[in-house]
Amino acid sequence: MTDRTRAHVFVTGNVQGVYYRATTRDTAREEGVDGWVKNLEDGRVEAVFEGPEPAVESMIEFCHEGSPAADVEDVEVEYEQPEGEDGFEIRY
Repeated sequence: MTDRTRAHVFVTGNVQGVYYRATTRDTAREEGVDGWVKNLEDGRVEAVFEGPEPAVESMIEFCHEGSPAADVEDVEVEYEQPEGEDGFEIRY
């Protein structure tokens, strides 16, 4: 599992109740990225993407748009050591 990277992402804006998590999950699975996505109580969405760097970077770019109904204001990214995520899920 070399050449894997992990990005911990926080998305601010109108990103809850607009299918942001479902669209993120579907896109991550298409890109072959592992990790998870969930809503936070403060209205943000939190996600972790783990996989090949180009695919992870593609997911970060996706976060700036999100689902068609989303209105993204900001995307914060922190890079971390991969932890071996397997599959991509919505967390509650």
